[in-house]
Amino acid sequence: MSLPDLTNYMIFARVAAAGSISAGARELNMPKSTISRRLTELEEAQGVRLLHRSTRGLKLTDIGQAFLVHCETMVAAAEAAQQVTQLVQETPRGDIHVSSPYAISQSMLVQLLPEFLARYPEVRVNLMVTNRPVNLIDEGIDVALRVRATIEDSSLIARPLSDAPQTLYKSPNKGDVGAIQQSLQHPLDLVHFPHLSLHYTSGRYRYDLTTSHGEKLTVSFRPRLITDDMIVLREAAIAGLGIVALPNYMCEEAVAAGLLEPVLPKWSLPMGIMHMVYPYRRGLLPAVRVFVDYLAEHLPTTAQRSLNTT
Repeated sequence: MSLPDLTNYMIFARVAAAGSISAGARELNMPKSTISRRLTELEEAQGVRLLHRSTRGLKLTDIGQAFLVHCETMVAAAEAAQQVTQLVQETPRGDIHVSSPYAISQSMLVQLLPEFLARYPEVRVNLMVTNRPVNLIDEGIDVALRVRATIEDSSLIARPLSDAPQTLYKSPNKGDVGAIQQSLQHPLDLVHFPHLSLHYTSGRYRYDLTTSHGEKLTVSFRPRLITDDMIVLREAAIAGLGIVALPNYMCEEAVAAGLLEPVLPKWSLPMGIMHMVYPYRRGLLPAVRVFVDYLAEHLPTTAQRSLNTT
């Protein structure tokens, strides 16, 4: 048994309610010739006459009246089903898969996620905390937070949120402070001191430094500690184990407490930009869409509070 063309059932119900083919065509925004042909197809498929056509309009046959009851039920069920899917689209619910570096997660998302989850109780957040660049498509990530000068993958939607400057820091309270302070007058003096660093896949560890006057200098170094955990690096610098380049938002409190201080303040490291990255601009699920909008509204403010180091 072949499946019936349910569109013809719907057209029959709409035309019967409108009272004429012309009125039904206007309501359905379809040509009258198409409506007439569809009704004929329906009668041929059923093997009975469902309505009488005349210049004064339509009149249902007895079997047409009985047939209409079921067509109206079918149309009502279809509209109810559509309302269900629209409700899902309008009400944020379900899982969001998010990727974030450790530093952003532990300094910013920790402040923002509780309010977001309280606001949208039917949303579940699966947060992957990693410093490696994830492949959003292959790993099923809906939204990723990244700090880069640029986003390399042009197929992704990259939404800049905030500048993320970084600075060279050291402990002012460990070792021969006077000797260190005196000798760190120029970037080339960095070669005489131990260093701590994030892991660079290139294997090339260096500082690219510039001044406000456009002077540039690159200093290579060999780290004594390499880790993807910025908090470990910060604490190691506080302990006096070496000089480290870290985002300002990671070190604001330590600087205010006198545990860290900037090194070579007249020289700047490359500016990072905090991005929110997602695969598609359109067709986002409601839960993902509200998460993107929430971060776009709140993360820049949170970041700026953390970036205002002294």
